[in-house]
Amino acid sequence: MASMPKANFAFHERRRDTDHESFLAHKSFRWLKIALAVSLIVVLSYFLVDVEPRHNGGSWYGYTLGTIGVLLILWLSLLGIRKRKMTEKYFSLKGWTSAHVYLGIALSVIGTWHTGFQLGWNVHTLAWALMMLVIVSGVYGIVVYSVLPRSLSNNRREMTREQMVEGLEALDRQLETAAQPLDRDLTDKVIVALGQDVFKAGFIARLTGKYPRCATRKAVRAFDTAGQSEAEEKVRSLLARRQAQLEQIRRHMRYKALLEVWLFIHIPATILLIAALSAHVVSVFYYW
Repeated sequence: MASMPKANFAFHERRRDTDHESFLAHKSFRWLKIALAVSLIVVLSYFLVDVEPRHNGGSWYGYTLGTIGVLLILWLSLLGIRKRKMTEKYFSLKGWTSAHVYLGIALSVIGTWHTGFQLGWNVHTLAWALMMLVIVSGVYGIVVYSVLPRSLSNNRREMTREQMVEGLEALDRQLETAAQPLDRDLTDKVIVALGQDVFKAGFIARLTGKYPRCATRKAVRAFDTAGQSEAEEKVRSLLARRQAQLEQIRRHMRYKALLEVWLFIHIPATILLIAALSAHVVSVFYYW
């Protein structure tokens, strides 16, 4: 078999290394260095440039930073479009994402220094507040996507969501049979536990993983204080297993909710930011 040319081999080796490289560390943290340099220039120039009577968004310095900020916001919002284009030409998706993250964080400096720290109850401050909300929610997204996928994988224990649900249904069938010989009071608690919809939970419950009204947990406690006949012990054991299975499913739901919740803030806030930014720019030029 013919050997691979050295040039092609070196290319594939570099490509393999790049594939395993995090977007945060892309090109040896190139965009982090650029973002830090930009932020440092903005901060230093703020103290070196003399603006009368004081720094504000309406000064030439404020207009300069404002223009840079607007163009940067519009460019950052194009990441979603770039993700839909399957190409490495000109600017890789990993490089674009890295720039999106670090320049997005640098935007907090550019936007805040643009205001000259002159904030009030107006559309200009609204645009700044929405910008900060987008940035903070983006940072949250980076953190959870760096941490939670591993926790999600560990929680599944090589099981799919469907397999977890099937395991719960199998326990429910065993409980229905095992609870039949019990006293009516204990049987009713099992029936209530089995009748509770596992997936019918509020957003806060999914996000926090707290289910104070869990009927299965209450049933386990009831069996803890009941007698210890063979039938009761069997049902209690099945209920304990059901509770453990529920906790696994609920952790899965919680991790998924924590992964997804930032998108319900980040994307709508970005749309609102662009709208508020348009109002901000129009009002500035109208009263100029």
